[in-house]
Amino acid sequence: MNLGSALLWGFAATVTQTCIEAGAQGFGLSRMSIPFVLGTMFTPDRDRASLVGFGVHLLGGWLFALIYALIFESIPTASWWAGGVLGLGHALFILLVALPLLPGLHPRMASERTGPDPTRALEPPGFLALNYGRLTPITTLVGHLAFGVILGTFYHLRGSC
Repeated sequence: MNLGSALLWGFAATVTQTCIEAGAQGFGLSRMSIPFVLGTMFTPDRDRASLVGFGVHLLGGWLFALIYALIFESIPTASWWAGGVLGLGHALFILLVALPLLPGLHPRMASERTGPDPTRALEPPGFLALNYGRLTPITTLVGHLAFGVILGTFYHLRGSC
């Protein structure tokens, strides 16, 4: 694996994905802020949560970039379309599996079955994260597709220039 390439382009891909999703939130297309949701897992301070969450999201982006790089090396090809396919699969996993499981892990998030109490103030994402807005699944797909396309386009396979 080309670690330097994976880390460099994983950083660029994560920042791009985060900007797409933050833009969608800013334009009212989605209420979901992954940095905020992740940050509130680690701090009850809502003002610091986005900063902490961005750091956690960046580390997660690097981890996923390493997984993508391992997949590219095993195929062995790295291209925009291979990255796009991985990004689509990644988004579907996040929407269908990871986000619905989040209330069981997140100390400040209500669940679909129990609802909020004074210590659990965040709304659960629900199926396809639809509780955060009708366009949330689409903005999540677009962000993850961009992540995959950036990695697939710019990641250099081991042994290539």
